[in-house]
Amino acid sequence: MPNMTRKPREKPAPYKQRSETVTKNKDAPATSAKPHKVTTRKNLTLNDWLVVFAYIDTHPHQSQAEIVSHFEKELTGALAFSQSALSRALKRRPELEARINSNPNALSSKRPRVVS
Repeated sequence: MPNMTRKPREKPAPYKQRSETVTKNKDAPATSAKPHKVTTRKNLTLNDWLVVFAYIDTHPHQSQAEIVSHFEKELTGALAFSQSALSRALKRRPELEARINSNPNALSSKRPRVVS
């Protein structure tokens, strides 16, 4: 039976890493505009949703998109959420309001506490 060993092969070289360079136009005039921050999605706390619900109750004729833009532009403590997140929260509104009475620390939580 012939020898069943493979001949040695060279190890591949590591991939060439691309450098993250931002091309700046040197002919552009100076600006004081700040770049848009790209942040990860954050879940709102129960207290944040209750603030949104209170605003909806006082402004019943505003659309969901207008409500979202109002909270994004708020000067003190802007809340970032999408229109679809608002729609889902409005569906769960009775559940969210019931959670206040079930746990005294629920206002600062983002999800219901499950104890098994």
